[in-house]
Amino acid sequence: MAKVSAAIFRLQQGNFSQVKWFSGIGEYVIDWGSGYRIYLAKDDEDVVILFDGGTKKRQQIDITRAKNLHDEFKLRKKAKDGGTLWN
Repeated sequence: MAKVSAAIFRLQQGNFSQVKWFSGIGEYVIDWGSGYRIYLAKDDEDVVILFDGGTKKRQQIDITRAKNLHDEFKLRKKAKDGGTLWN
């Protein structure tokens, strides 16, 4: 999973050149193995990693999951708990 770690590091450094944005979320494709993906969203100047490790085979399921997690994040942030998805 070194490729996933390297991709997350790039995102942390502000490199979004590999991100495809749609429906309020981004998809970072790692062109290696079974085509791993990282799903993320922007929150003002911050980037929120929704989850990582999805593959091409499960892409549509993972996109739906990422959208649902993003919606939950926004609801929790609005409820003033800082958007924390997991405790």
